[in-house]
Amino acid sequence: MPELVFFSGTMDCGKSTLALQIGHNRSARGLQGVIFTRDDRAGEGKLSSRLGLVTEAVEVAEGMDLCGYLVAQLSQGGKVDYVIVDEAQFLSPEQIDQLARVVDDLGLDVFAFGITTDFRTKLFPGSQRLIELADRIEALQVEALCWCGARATHNARTVGGKMVVEGAQVVVGDVNRPAEEIGYEVLCRRHHLRRMTSASAHAGALSPDVLPVTSA
Repeated sequence: MPELVFFSGTMDCGKSTLALQIGHNRSARGLQGVIFTRDDRAGEGKLSSRLGLVTEAVEVAEGMDLCGYLVAQLSQGGKVDYVIVDEAQFLSPEQIDQLARVVDDLGLDVFAFGITTDFRTKLFPGSQRLIELADRIEALQVEALCWCGARATHNARTVGGKMVVEGAQVVVGDVNRPAEEIGYEVLCRRHHLRRMTSASAHAGALSPDVLPVTSA
């Protein structure tokens, strides 16, 4: 039976890499898929992983009918055996509903990949709808780590290395940007609640070159 599967996790846990692997495995068996993405770090119409892998994809515009797009492809003689959706958190709830119709009406497997919550620990609308509708929800097994070494569970937005908790829900950035720019970092819950990023923790750490203390 075809399924709508939601693969979720924090940033840096290998979502896009797994999406690329699923596409590779199926194409190696002669299957053809459509890859949707939105606001990928590599630019419009790209699905990329932090390992440097990249492939072409269909950029999802606001208001785009995903089910209608696939029906048009099939009506024109195109072959579609499965659907991959990366950055699914950026899709609207209506577009998630369309993905569910792709499974139910077109009989295609849909593999959606995305992070669940934003930098404020609030659910993305697209992710919330996926949780409500998905046949299966899979937590990615590659654990991202906080700067302290604990398992990272929360996404943080940083400006100048300092964590911020206000602003637009979607601002495209990356974990590899210079500290003075808008970027993102994964943190454990304890350090997210304390708003302690790797930069602020380093600034507050004792110098390794402290003078020795001797007793009189």
